Amino acid sequence: MVYATADGTSRQRLRVGMVGGGRNAFIGAVHRLAMRLDDQIALVAGALSSDPENAAASTAEIGIAPERSYADYHVMARAEAARPDGIEAVVIVTPNHLHAPIATAFLEAGIDVICDKPLSTTLAEAEALVALTKARKRRFVVTLNNTGYAMVRQAREMAAAGELGRIVSVHGAYIQDWLTKPIDAEGQKQAEWRTDPARAGQSAVLADIGVHAFNLASFVSGFEAEAISADLFTAVPGRRLDDNAHVLLRWAGGARGTILASQTSPGHYNDLSVRIYGEKAGLEWSGSRPEELRFSPYGEETRTLVRGGHGSTAEARRVSRMPAAHPEGYIEAFANFYRDAADIIRAHRAGGAVDATRAAQVPDVVDGARGVKFVAAAVESNAAGGAWMPARLAQTR
Repeated sequence: MVYATADGTSRQRLRVGMVGGGRNAFIGAVHRLAMRLDDQIALVAGALSSDPENAAASTAEIGIAPERSYADYHVMARAEAARPDGIEAVVIVTPNHLHAPIATAFLEAGIDVICDKPLSTTLAEAEALVALTKARKRRFVVTLNNTGYAMVRQAREMAAAGELGRIVSVHGAYIQDWLTKPIDAEGQKQAEWRTDPARAGQSAVLADIGVHAFNLASFVSGFEAEAISADLFTAVPGRRLDDNAHVLLRWAGGARGTILASQTSPGHYNDLSVRIYGEKAGLEWSGSRPEELRFSPYGEETRTLVRGGHGSTAEARRVSRMPAAHPEGYIEAFANFYRDAADIIRAHRAGGAVDATRAAQVPDVVDGARGVKFVAAAVESNAAGGAWMPARLAQTR
């Protein structure tokens, strides 16, 4: 499984397996599209369903050999670790409550992890995964994949370079409308598990989309959250978990901000955005126009910076695949995430040096744990009538 790189050299594809993501599962297919785009990853094993018949049919559908189709992830972890050509990383795309136990099984087998968000449903599980990853000396990345957009990377570079001056406010928002009606109560599969406390965790809207807005705001600004005050509510009567969240943040360093998450806002299909304002300028990025970055130096006309344009930063140029005005979108950004993750895992497993700059662009287990801490602190704050709660993660890298 060797492929040729752009400079004419050859490189071994990263061998991965997938847990979850079988037939009719939305996000598993998205992951497979993204990992195929650069031809650096080979999907060679899977436990795509806990039902043996569905697992076999699902792996056959995507071309995985029958002997590497598993109905139990524990069996898969042991079997793949014992093979000379076993997987080097596992991709976890199951409901939230299974993330931590699956990741634990593969880490203990010596296999690196690529896990969907949220990292886990409890802070205790998240902290245990941080500790286990460190103890086993493994790489663990979390698919907070919106960090893969070229103009998100550019916004991060511009903020770090001081182009905004001292940053005073950082805001993230993720607004959808797909849960406006009680489709979860009607048995819609994706809605039903996301609003089930046993599988989704303490919060529905924050675990599903709020962590993306939170991570994006933190990624671009470079800030960690110090404390939060939250108001969570359920707009649809009878729904078991919240579907809206309004969160105030105090960022480390003194900046303030907000995180807004809603899944009951008609007219918003998938509206992710980040806004950062400093003493010198402001930056705004929206997932609805992902190839543009709105840059507003104070006292000057607002400028629209375009991916691939003359104002592109080095990192934005590196992850751009097409010239300006040749559209790139969600899958390309997700593929950027997978390409960088593959490089990091491959270098680590080979005993080589991992590019620190590249690694900083890819959310890891600590970033995932910060997201879980954010959700837990928001739930605690809401229960206390919006009281301010500490949001900084106790464990660090």
